[in-house]
Amino acid sequence: MKAIVAVKRVVDYNVKVRVKSDGTGVDTTNVKMSMNPFDEIALEEAVRLKEKGIVTEIVAVSLGVPQCQETLRSALAMGADRAILVETVAELQPLANAKLLKAIAGRIEPQLFLLGKQAIDDDCNQTGQMLAALLDWPQGTFASKVTLADGRVEVVREIDGGLETVSLSLPAVVTVDLRLNEPRYASLPNIMKAKKKPLDVLTPEALGVDVTPHLKTLKVAEPPKRQGGIKVGSVAELVDKLKNEAKVI
Repeated sequence: MKAIVAVKRVVDYNVKVRVKSDGTGVDTTNVKMSMNPFDEIALEEAVRLKEKGIVTEIVAVSLGVPQCQETLRSALAMGADRAILVETVAELQPLANAKLLKAIAGRIEPQLFLLGKQAIDDDCNQTGQMLAALLDWPQGTFASKVTLADGRVEVVREIDGGLETVSLSLPAVVTVDLRLNEPRYASLPNIMKAKKKPLDVLTPEALGVDVTPHLKTLKVAEPPKRQGGIKVGSVAELVDKLKNEAKVI
């Protein structure tokens, strides 16, 4: 079966994010960028399924600026067979992402679509669910275990109350959580081989998708700095401050 893995280029999780002085967004000048950690886990799972002989081809897909090719080359080095970049400088919001991925799915006809549960830059946690709705495919979100057998995929989901197991017919969309696996490091030989693997570049126009944003960001600001605490002399004073100053009791 074919599997598509969506990978997003984001600010590296080790980097301290800085907001632009004019409040229009996050400053990415000279900032290290890398693959979204949740997408790395999704790709690792696809590679493991291929090693088991279940998946025959892994297609890594990224959406965005030309520099996303670097992220796709990393995906190829980790084990993807080929890559597709939908190149655009437009702001891509979750619905536009889902529409583009649906268009890619229409061309490749995969049996499994793997994504990270969310991206660490916008934390939307929407693209996978929207994609499943547009494709009219069953979905398993927040996966901590994925098992494929007999034309179905069994997904163990992490929910507020513990774990939930769902069985989905293929084709299906699965979004992965942190505890699914630990991604491997790409070896030097695989990094060299990745340079020769095919990477196709498309555009939203070629796919017939309108990516015009429906939401407008008014302002981006850092969270307020945490204020220092105070010491109280007695329980009575504590209760008084909670009641009259904090007004929480």
